[in-house]
Amino acid sequence: MKSKENLVFLGMMGSGKSSIGLLVAKKLKLNFIDIDKEIEKELGITIRKIFETEGESYFRKIEEKITLKKLKSNCAVIALGGGAFSNKVLRKEVLKNNISFWLNCNINVLIGRIRYSKKRPLAFNVSDNQLTHLIKKRNNIYSKALYEIKCDNVSKNQIVKKILKIYETY
Repeated sequence: MKSKENLVFLGMMGSGKSSIGLLVAKKLKLNFIDIDKEIEKELGITIRKIFETEGESYFRKIEEKITLKKLKSNCAVIALGGGAFSNKVLRKEVLKNNISFWLNCNINVLIGRIRYSKKRPLAFNVSDNQLTHLIKKRNNIYSKALYEIKCDNVSKNQIVKKILKIYETY
């Protein structure tokens, strides 16, 4: 692995980017960066509040700025926000200088995890059909990641082992 590359996790909200990323970071003894948490820390409010008060386009500008800054880290494990990889600038940077992993989960599993979460502004108060459409649209973009990790019917530890195996042979 080149010294400046990060392991970047992407996927839908509820796919396990933060929990899997943290486990991988611990195993590899690397720093873990959760972009959503970094945004909340920098602005001092929750992502839901940002969406409510400033709107999604403001959030996406902040997300891009903070993500680009954090992608300059050396050898960190980074969990992107669910929509970050849809941003062409971020996608190009992730694909150019990092090892990217798409945590791919079954649509029904994702809907079950995020359906009633008040902290996920794009999933709250929308129909299952709207969520399904969003997931399918984003999956087309996530499929550009360097590696796809199928997360259905496997434990977190099995997912981590798959990622570590890929990382070791990278």
